[in-house]
Amino acid sequence: MTQALKRIAYVEDEADIRTVAQMALQMVGGYEVSLYASGEEALQKLPLSMPQLLLMDVMMPGQDGPTTLGELRKLPACADLPVIFMTAKAQQSEIAYYKSLGALDVITKPFDPMALSATVERIWTAHQS
Repeated sequence: MTQALKRIAYVEDEADIRTVAQMALQMVGGYEVSLYASGEEALQKLPLSMPQLLLMDVMMPGQDGPTTLGELRKLPACADLPVIFMTAKAQQSEIAYYKSLGALDVITKPFDPMALSATVERIWTAHQS
């Protein structure tokens, strides 16, 4: 039986993109959304919010998405947290690399705000067992 997705965390360094995604996920999808402006902030605060799913930008200053994911995997509370990467760099080889890191899938930017929740839900449902 598929577990209903309710709580999402989103790590994105661009404030405008964070805001658009938050509005899309909350208003269109009805999700509770926790926002983090950097990989470092996510490492500090994400384990306290306990989301069901993590959306994470790939290219961020300081600590990028793949590095952040590697660090999150070391934390017991986040070891099995499902993740979807969001990136403008979506060549087949890059998508394969992100999936090899354990990502469920990759959403390309720019994304359609009106379709974001449906895309997230489709990926979530496809990976529930």
